[in-house]
Amino acid sequence: MRPLASWIERSIARGILTTRYPRTAASEEEVPPTGRPPVAPGPPGSLAAAIPTCPVGAISETSVDRGKCIRCARCVPSGLAFAGPVEAATRSRAELAADAPLGTERAAPPLAEFGRSLHVFLVDVGSCNACNLEVLALANPFYDSQRLGIFFTNSPRHADVLLVVGVPTPEMVDPLRRAYEALPAPKAVVAVGVCPISGGVFAGTPGLAGVLADILPVDVFVPGCPPTPVAVLDGILTLAGRGRSAGGP
Repeated sequence: MRPLASWIERSIARGILTTRYPRTAASEEEVPPTGRPPVAPGPPGSLAAAIPTCPVGAISETSVDRGKCIRCARCVPSGLAFAGPVEAATRSRAELAADAPLGTERAAPPLAEFGRSLHVFLVDVGSCNACNLEVLALANPFYDSQRLGIFFTNSPRHADVLLVVGVPTPEMVDPLRRAYEALPAPKAVVAVGVCPISGGVFAGTPGLAGVLADILPVDVFVPGCPPTPVAVLDGILTLAGRGRSAGGP
């Protein structure tokens, strides 16, 4: 019972329940160790021992592909550590595949003109529901996405953002495209989790229609299996140039 009492005590002391992110950096309590991307233990070539431990082929001799990593921690005994940035969202798939700093893509955010308000339509194209839970946590009192102008809508015709979770299955390709076409312009697509980014543990299986970028133009990639609510929140805010990884608060 002590952890619960501790949360209650801190909430009373602060006078609020809602997280202060992104005004302040995420706390360690908000982001578990595997909520961060893995980082290499040393210079290029030091990853060789970890390559056989990775079940999804995310590790090479020179880098870790954040877009493939399911954060299973099997590589930890080989020296890797989950110590990358909490704000791992990027507008470039290539950045996730290379061991390059995040946020180097400086093109104008696709929804910068929207400023303080974004409406999000969530589509599950074939998931285990882990990413769904993390995304929907943004609507709870702790994350309270509405305080940042982020609202979830039940119709793509009322949305600015198409947020996709899960592995794109053949049966969902047409509904996904129709949902995208229904969004009024300007619009943006966010791939949440490694499943839409690379296929995750399902990559190469017959039930996979391809990765999301093969079907729709993706504006922001949020890696993780699943990514934390903080990472998803930063990814959505990045669309308007407001995320911490984009230089905003």
